[in-house]
Amino acid sequence: MLGRIFMQMLSLNPSFLGVQNIYKKWIEIFFNIVLVLSCQSAATLLGELYYKEGGKTTWLVSLLQNGGFPLLLPIYFLNKIPKKCTLISDDENNTSSAISIWKLLSVYVFLGTLLGGCCMLSAVGLLYLPVSTFSLINTTQLGFNTLFSFFLNSKKITTYIANSIFLLTISSILLVLQRDDSSSGHNKGGKHYIIGFICKLFASAGYALLLSFTERVFRNIIKKRTMKEVINLVIWQSFFATCVILIGLFASGGWKGLKTEMQEYKLGKLSYVMTLVWNALCWQVYTIVVLSLITKVSALFANVITALTIPLIPILAVIIFHEKMSGMKAVSMILAIWGFLSYAYQQYLDELKRKADMSKANEESEVSLVEQA
Repeated sequence: MLGRIFMQMLSLNPSFLGVQNIYKKWIEIFFNIVLVLSCQSAATLLGELYYKEGGKTTWLVSLLQNGGFPLLLPIYFLNKIPKKCTLISDDENNTSSAISIWKLLSVYVFLGTLLGGCCMLSAVGLLYLPVSTFSLINTTQLGFNTLFSFFLNSKKITTYIANSIFLLTISSILLVLQRDDSSSGHNKGGKHYIIGFICKLFASAGYALLLSFTERVFRNIIKKRTMKEVINLVIWQSFFATCVILIGLFASGGWKGLKTEMQEYKLGKLSYVMTLVWNALCWQVYTIVVLSLITKVSALFANVITALTIPLIPILAVIIFHEKMSGMKAVSMILAIWGFLSYAYQQYLDELKRKADMSKANEESEVSLVEQA
């Protein structure tokens, strides 16, 4: 999404007019990858900073992951979107159109509710876990996404994928078995560690289901993968997720302590506000770019890219928050990276096979045309 806007700006320069579409596509994808890694890392570390400096409202941290969706409205209106855009083919009647709109709305509500629940579980996990451990558990999302893609999108589980799932499972088990004393912060050990681990594990499963279901929605319901459809999905999904979280925030009474929390924030009121604002901005950019990668490649590829933060966030946590890198956590990281590489290699093989199939199909088409002539 943002990568596409970036490429459109570059195309105004004559030196870029001769660049082939394939190179433009991969430059755009690379730009999106950089945004995913930087925004996910920054958002996670800002969430940890919020907790370390006196913040304690998990509903607020959950809200930050989706509450910034109004920032996408300028992109939506400034982008060249056709005035007329139907959700179904023109040969269907008005009744079918109404049914399709309600069907699409139900999809938005489902995705938004699922996203809101995942955000809340993730916020609890970040409260009770050191940020390095929190990041490592994210790798389980690859395994969950494989399973959901198998059932929802008919993706095959190959030897490399199975190996990746096995390594990621062992990596997670090591994190459960260790007694993590790397953080001296509030509620970072004992039973809270187990609660945090379980919440983050379920959040990873939920995010994987969200991505896999999103890919299925684009393929079977929306049936178009354009910038307009991506922004529509992000805005409505974030809107309903925000509604769910706001209901929880007010129902739990958590909103009553926000003023006191801001006044008691160790870094000051301005830092409190800026931490929240930048956190919301990073999460929103991350969301739109991940969905953009889904439309350009697949949910599996988007998950692989998000897993690249496996070594990045723990290293940044050691540098910024002075967390200790225990031996078991280091082994867990190595296994997680190994699992990621196995997963990525299978993606590479799938891409080669796809290109070979396309080339073969083109050759057969050319032969058929020659024979007909």
